[in-house]
Amino acid sequence: MASKAGPRCFQLVRHVDVSGVSGTGVVAEGVEWTDGSVALHWGGRYPTTTVWPDGIDALVSVHGHNGATTIRWLDE
Repeated sequence: MASKAGPRCFQLVRHVDVSGVSGTGVVAEGVEWTDGSVALHWGGRYPTTTVWPDGIDALVSVHGHNGATTIRWLDE
C-alpha cells in the first residue's frame, strides 16, 4: 500500500515487448493513491487511462510479463 504521506508517481518500464504492441522503454505513467488503488495512463496513438482498485500488485500481475515490465518509482 502507498505511504500515508500522499500519492506516489511511477512509470511502467517495458524491457522486452512480449506482445509486440507497445515497444520498450516507458510505456505508461501512473499514480498509486494513498488507499493503494492505482491510476495508469498509457500514451501513444490511442491514450487510455485505467484504474486498478486492487493496486500495484494486480497491475504488475497483468502487465509485468514475468519481469519484462517493471515499475520505476519517481518520488523516491
